[in-house]
Amino acid sequence: MFSIGRALRFLPVLLVTAMPFEARAKDMPASFADMVEKLSPAVVNVSTTQKVKGNQGMPGMDLPDSPEFDPFRQFFDQLQKGQGGQNGGKEEEHEVYSLGSGFIIDASGFVVTNNHVIDDAEDIEVTLTDNTKYKAKLIGRDKKTDLALLKIEPKKDLPFVPLGDSDAMRVGDWVIAIGNPYGLGGSVTQGIISARQRSINAGPFDDFLQTDASINRGNSGGPLFNEQGQVIGINTAIFSPSGGSIGIGFAIPTALAKPVIDQLKEYGRTHRGWLGVKIQEVSEEAAESVGLSKQMGALVLEVSKDSPAAKVGLMAGDVITNFNGKDITEMRFLPRMVAETKKDTTVPITYWRKNASKTVQITVGELDESDDNADDAKSGKDKKTKGKNNQSETIVGMTVTPVTSVVREELNLDPKTSGLAVVDVKEGSDAAKGGVRPGDVILDVNGETVKSFEDLKKAFDAAHKAGRKYALVKVSREKDTAFITLPTAEEKEKKDEKK
Repeated sequence: MFSIGRALRFLPVLLVTAMPFEARAKDMPASFADMVEKLSPAVVNVSTTQKVKGNQGMPGMDLPDSPEFDPFRQFFDQLQKGQGGQNGGKEEEHEVYSLGSGFIIDASGFVVTNNHVIDDAEDIEVTLTDNTKYKAKLIGRDKKTDLALLKIEPKKDLPFVPLGDSDAMRVGDWVIAIGNPYGLGGSVTQGIISARQRSINAGPFDDFLQTDASINRGNSGGPLFNEQGQVIGINTAIFSPSGGSIGIGFAIPTALAKPVIDQLKEYGRTHRGWLGVKIQEVSEEAAESVGLSKQMGALVLEVSKDSPAAKVGLMAGDVITNFNGKDITEMRFLPRMVAETKKDTTVPITYWRKNASKTVQITVGELDESDDNADDAKSGKDKKTKGKNNQSETIVGMTVTPVTSVVREELNLDPKTSGLAVVDVKEGSDAAKGGVRPGDVILDVNGETVKSFEDLKKAFDAAHKAGRKYALVKVSREKDTAFITLPTAEEKEKKDEKK
């Protein structure tokens, strides 16, 4: 199922000088055969067995954790449920097998693969290229990066492959993938690095290498090599409307993987740095609302009590723009920077608050890995109060009322919650476009607490007078919080006048 690689052909072209052609031809490898022959013995097949009830799991299928990257997942799930129903609704326990790839990183038998390859497995077996099979022990795994470290006990030293520097890879560099697609062990494909620092919403530390080297089910956990025969990525996911490779594959870079592998090897788990902040992206409107000259940084949504961030005075609404001397050009870079910082290390952190930049020294704590810190958006129907009352007022298309004991009961709010409850949102209004829903509670605007409509109007007026087109609004919804941006009331009125 794996194509060995595209043949490279040159058509006659008219050249002004011979130099460009000679330089190009020199960079293109004549063959990968010698390298593949040397590397293949260190690439292994990883098979797992688990007991399940019903008919969950398809033998030989390696389904990535991210459903959006496997459009057939839903189909398989429905099919399995249907098959499970053939026994009169009884769920019988039986064994399910799955296949993946991995690679040996030292002679003693440590094997790297993906966490999703061995997730929930009761038995793990590693098969070498000479068909020697070993029972594998799980040393440790990390769901956040989708990595796992296994150990086999060979009677002699095993061939292994070195980890290279993924940061040195450039878009256009040659790479080859070796793995076990659809159970076809030892399959080799070739391509280039198509892009770097890709985010595919697979986890908090997304920083994938993208490649057009063919990657399919069963390749997960296998190595992506550079021209020097060094592993620069661990093949993990594909984007595929058809279910097979269309030339868009993703690999975990070794720059991200190596610290995790080292920690799993030494401790059996990861030790990550922690600030104690919940963050979200800084939109263009959010940047404008707080006075930043450009869209950058990480917007602080919440600060944990007694956390490193709390101890240095960070607050909700601050924008972290630099960590340990590195600018935060995108929010998603900060979690990785912090995670890779050792506990008790003191570093400078710069944040933006009320039109001013401030730098403080912060001592990094350690993340409690027992809490996966998932910030999944909760879906559900909009909550509604019993309707407008004489205290309700409308601004930018949302009707709000003070949070009273009656409103708290209707919306099932925490007794300590205060602010303005949204009782109605006009369809097509600025509030609706900004994501406001009935049942939301407005907590503050531009860092100022709001408990009445007068507070809200005053905050919007202040933003307008300061030359801001948008106000930064903190909203609570079903025990979660988020920042949204809304046009100031005056800006809305100007739009209405133009109409």
